[in-house]
Amino acid sequence: MFQGQCIQLIPLTNGFVELCFDRQGESINKLDARAIHEFCESVRILSNAQDLRGVLMTSSKEVFIVGADITEFVETFKKSPGAIFEEILSKNDLFSAFEDLGVPTVAAINGFALGGGLEVALTCSLRVMSERAKVGLPEVKLGLIPGFGGTVRMARTVGPATAIEWICSGKPVDASSALAAGVVDEVVAPHALREHALAMLAAAARGEHDWAARQERKRRPVALATDALDSVVESARLKVKAQSPKHQPASAVYLDMMHAACREPRDIAIRLEVEAFSRVAKTQAASSLVQCFLNEQTIKKIAKAQAATAAQVRNGAVVGAGIMGGGIAYTSALNGVAVRMKDISDAQLNLGISEAKKQLNKLVKSGRKSEETAAAILKSIMPQLDDTGFDEVDVVIEAVVERLGVKHAVLTALERAVRSDAVIASNTSSLRIDDIAAPLARPENFVGMHFFNPVPVMPLVEVIRGSRTAPETVATAVGYCLAMGKTPIVVKDCPGFLVNRVLTAYMRGFLEIVSAGADFAEVDRVMEAFGWPMGPAYLEDVVGMDTGSHVSDVISAGYAERMPRIEHDALRLMVAHQRFGQKNGVGFYRYETDPNGKPRRAVADDTHKLLAQIQPHGTRRFGEDEIIDRLMIPLVLEAVRALEEGVVGTPAELDMALLLGIGFPAYLGGALKFADWLGAAELVVRADRLAALGPMYQPTERLRDMARAGATFYHS
Repeated sequence: MFQGQCIQLIPLTNGFVELCFDRQGESINKLDARAIHEFCESVRILSNAQDLRGVLMTSSKEVFIVGADITEFVETFKKSPGAIFEEILSKNDLFSAFEDLGVPTVAAINGFALGGGLEVALTCSLRVMSERAKVGLPEVKLGLIPGFGGTVRMARTVGPATAIEWICSGKPVDASSALAAGVVDEVVAPHALREHALAMLAAAARGEHDWAARQERKRRPVALATDALDSVVESARLKVKAQSPKHQPASAVYLDMMHAACREPRDIAIRLEVEAFSRVAKTQAASSLVQCFLNEQTIKKIAKAQAATAAQVRNGAVVGAGIMGGGIAYTSALNGVAVRMKDISDAQLNLGISEAKKQLNKLVKSGRKSEETAAAILKSIMPQLDDTGFDEVDVVIEAVVERLGVKHAVLTALERAVRSDAVIASNTSSLRIDDIAAPLARPENFVGMHFFNPVPVMPLVEVIRGSRTAPETVATAVGYCLAMGKTPIVVKDCPGFLVNRVLTAYMRGFLEIVSAGADFAEVDRVMEAFGWPMGPAYLEDVVGMDTGSHVSDVISAGYAERMPRIEHDALRLMVAHQRFGQKNGVGFYRYETDPNGKPRRAVADDTHKLLAQIQPHGTRRFGEDEIIDRLMIPLVLEAVRALEEGVVGTPAELDMALLLGIGFPAYLGGALKFADWLGAAELVVRADRLAALGPMYQPTERLRDMARAGATFYHS
């Protein structure tokens, strides 16, 4: 009947037709422009088919349909809201036309049916699902709402309360939960899916399922009393307000729209959905989160290519235990690579093992690991005080104190203990790789692997390439990171590498504004409201004032012209007064232990009096916009410099490093995406407005050229 590049119409017996999503040359199905065009043609053919008794919707891939083609969103979202509305509405007309064919339709969901994939399945009269499949509407994770009728059909299929739960969470749902919710009608073993779906279609055609009434229910307003609907929506609004990420309005927009759409028939409700979709598509959150999704795919491809020549890591080692070393050892062992953990102190070894035990206990308690499996993982971490077995390891990671002399002593001894082809890595956060490698006999085997704390939670690892690091060493480090379930991003050796270098510019902006008289607590409030998970003062308390001050000094020294010594430095003052933050109970804030054993911050009454020592002109109030610009502009400009200097290869890698490494606000998409949203011209104007504050606020010449040309960092 029809053979396209994405869809086939296959005549079956007894007047049935199979509509099979079968994207040629790819392993998945997606609803891109080609697939939509072929779906349109398929609906036209089916509408005109003689003696059609029913349609079976299937997929030839291991997934059903993973959703819309996100890469097409970038161009679509450049259009006006009106143009987006017309484009998306025309696609909805196709789905409604399929829904209105006048014959029973059954979707056989064999794998992931996400976003548009589930929305297409919802147009069918009935749905049968493999017990291994998952379904969901994850659009809010992209700053969007479903736009192919998903909000309308979900509310009419399962009721507003369940629809709200699914759409506002964006989580994929397993087969048993989908059946319990009423999203699907039957769950079967994968091998029986087609047989059961065909049987259900035949039964519907015989009148054993009231498929026509089900389709009619989706065309009518939701059958729920006004008071009950109001109550459901109001309860959801309170939950969304408390739980939704900052500056991501999609869930709130959806609730307002759904509240109105439930009272309307399908076609009007779909217009309301598409109008709301068109509005959220133009928000900063949608633009940024879509770019984040694309960036995530980009860095996965880059890492896979970088690891192509990696040596297999069967045995690992960590030198320097404690919390960080224990976290690295645990992560390696958890992912199947046995690891030796060496330290000169039994106490530190015990601390490292305790960290691994703590993480494994969490997995056992949550049911993700059995006690037997956890015990086997723990057994594959071998604590030791000597170099026994180091001649068998493929990669050893040094995680000792951030002192160059100590690292030199440890690493030169390590080089003698391991095989000549073993990779030696340093978990340094601030010292240059070339400086650390200076006394090594085999610098080509040496690389940086900067993990972020807490290691079991933080996905990013900066893989730092020294000037003498061999490509195959980088490849093996990247491969090991991937094996550990981490996200590696390769960066060039420089003071602070990428993430801490950029963060240092931000923190210096904070220190300078506090020196100029700002209230640190007000700065925290403003930056947290702007989208950061914690303000800069609170962040320093969590990191540890001594650690933060040392890292800032080391990195700043590497860019002395742009980052000269801060005369009135709040961090240095705090360290001098033994106020280290959470680690000893007082920093910018005071900390008490809550009933769950976690530190709870409170205002320290004496902090403002202490800070007066480094505020020579007293205190004054700064506007929110000025606070934001004084911290964010140097961060963005430092990110621009890092990209220009080749510290990182692409804007995608840079922005994802900031998102994964320091909790950069997701709705901004990263420093360079934020720069694109502002526009290079506006960024330069804001920087020039603060030029008197010093060279850290000076745009590069290339950025000024971009401003004049209207250029952007992302070109898609």
